[in-house]
Amino acid sequence: MSNHNLRVYDSMLGLLSNADNPTPLVKLNRVVPFQHAAVYAKLEWYNPFGAIKDRVAANLITDAEERGTIGEIRKLVEPTSGNTGMGLAMMSNAKGYSLTTTLSAEIPAEKKSVLRFFGCDVIELDDDLGPAPGAPEGAMALAADMASKPNFHQLNQYVNPANPDAHFKTTGPEIWRQTQGNVTHFVAGLGTCGTITGTGRFLKSQNSSVKVLGVHPSEGHDIPGVRSLRQLQLTVFFLPDEYDGMLEVGNEEAFELTRRLNQEESIVAGPSSGMALAGALKLVPDEPGIVAVVIFPDNIFKYATSVQKHLPELFPGASNGASEIGGTAGKVLGNVVEFARRSSDAIDCGEVEDLLDEADPVIIDVRSPAQYGEERAENAINIPLDELSADSPGLPEDKEHTIIAVCAVGKNSLYAMLLLKSLGYRNVKSVQGGMQSWQAEGLPMEY
Repeated sequence: MSNHNLRVYDSMLGLLSNADNPTPLVKLNRVVPFQHAAVYAKLEWYNPFGAIKDRVAANLITDAEERGTIGEIRKLVEPTSGNTGMGLAMMSNAKGYSLTTTLSAEIPAEKKSVLRFFGCDVIELDDDLGPAPGAPEGAMALAADMASKPNFHQLNQYVNPANPDAHFKTTGPEIWRQTQGNVTHFVAGLGTCGTITGTGRFLKSQNSSVKVLGVHPSEGHDIPGVRSLRQLQLTVFFLPDEYDGMLEVGNEEAFELTRRLNQEESIVAGPSSGMALAGALKLVPDEPGIVAVVIFPDNIFKYATSVQKHLPELFPGASNGASEIGGTAGKVLGNVVEFARRSSDAIDCGEVEDLLDEADPVIIDVRSPAQYGEERAENAINIPLDELSADSPGLPEDKEHTIIAVCAVGKNSLYAMLLLKSLGYRNVKSVQGGMQSWQAEGLPMEY
């Protein structure tokens, strides 16, 4: 018989999470700039098969069995961004079903390999990471077509109420019990929106003043498991009227904060965790009595290829998937960026403050227009990095004029600094820590 106290179980299914067997809640100490608010990460890779979607997979199958919708059908099909497929695969293995997953070819290779290792029939398609609702040739359409044929059944996490219900029954009660009812803010990344909807409804049923906050990636993102605002419009469980706030976070900010979580907090979080936390740090007020819980959906080990693409400086000499430059040239360019990072032109916010007082600098924000529109340095102009050129409006005519480049976390501003220097500007600085540090240091802002 299963015993949570002794951690002894009759089968792996005994490890499924609930209020008596919750996933851990860990306070963040180093990456959070707050003085008063407490921010906790809920580590969902402690579910039995490695991700928050294990909760959904278990409830989808249990609900279908109880309703008799599976019946004698033993073949399941599901469109997935990876984690739901993994949970369904292992649940199917335990219960004697087979599983076919339809997914984007852009899903990290690690996830696709594990799905096949778990016994799935994996069908790769040219689709968004989402996958995208309404795409006629996409993962959703193919799964629906297969489910219309005899002997296949689609559980359909995207429209099945058993998805948010899994979180109403488990994630919400766990958080309420773990915080002893003191949670004030709940933050989750937006994908199928089962997590934010189900958990949010439970927490608000206990205390209507709990703030439910959603974080989504920018358009064209590279963060598996979550959806841009455009994709969310076609998601049944995306119910913004039930949320108290939403925020967009880009690739750069998400991956950089993911790196910091791993290196500074020793928390092996994946990129959607970094994205959710980046949003939380902007949405949650730093006030006494604030207790915020942020969902960390899965760990970093499924995302080595994504990390190499977005944090190439961690892989000296390796080929960057985002670039065709390799070999000696790639190594030299990597060294140039690293030297720039260590140079006197990469300045902290104390030096920024001095320049603001003395030099009347031009401040160039190289983030996306959406991020710039949310909040920005006072008097900053927006020139996205991929649009920065000699013809960009707002650049000073005097090549000696001081320019301060700023981004989300201090990475893209380095590239901007190097590009501006190649255009002949001789006094260009990059802000270490980007807008995160700018805001934390209390430098002038506009909203």
